[in-house]
Amino acid sequence: MTTTADKNESGMTLMAVMVFLTIFAFVLMAAAPSVQMDVQREKELEAIRRGEEIADAIHQYFIFHNGTKLPQSLDDLLEGLPAGTKKRQILRKSATIDPLSLDGRWRLIQPSPDVIARFAKRVQLFNNGVLPSSPQPTRFYDRYTTVLANILNTESATEDDDADEEDMTVEDNIPFIGVASQSQGRSVLAYYGIENHAKWLFTPLFRGTGANIIRPGRGPTAPPPPRGRGF
Repeated sequence: MTTTADKNESGMTLMAVMVFLTIFAFVLMAAAPSVQMDVQREKELEAIRRGEEIADAIHQYFIFHNGTKLPQSLDDLLEGLPAGTKKRQILRKSATIDPLSLDGRWRLIQPSPDVIARFAKRVQLFNNGVLPSSPQPTRFYDRYTTVLANILNTESATEDDDADEEDMTVEDNIPFIGVASQSQGRSVLAYYGIENHAKWLFTPLFRGTGANIIRPGRGPTAPPPPRGRGF
């Protein structure tokens, strides 16, 4: 037979469970933003690693063709480069997926100096007013960096600094010199001092010593991305 004492004890147990669940729910709510930020930070780090890998692959492709040819699709990079009777792989399949965009597709950036001038200006500001040099052999990149220097000296690159980054995009079958994310979100990390995914341009251009690093944004210090051949 259930006694009054048993009922009281059951009631106290139920109340204790409810209090515990309430406290646990508050703890989860408090921890959620931190967990979400950690997840976002890891996605951004992976995006930077993959973007830098593509930039390095573009560099290898460009140098292999003596500075006369750029890739026209990510498949060109995935195919690798001739090495005797075999192919030398320069890009992993996983790097072709943008972890920040919904469909996983990178935006391909055309090699027009006017198009990449906005990113160059941000790098210049981040690098204490100096535009880092291009990778070796530099002569292959002169056609881009010389015009860029003229644009930056006239300050015209700052006029459209807030312009829609989508106008930088090209489709397959048109030469490209870098990639960028489709995500327009504000970032946790800062890449060259930039805290917007869409404005992160991964390209072999102007990778001077000390410039190719990540600075912390609103989170803890992030490790530098992998430095590919020629950077």
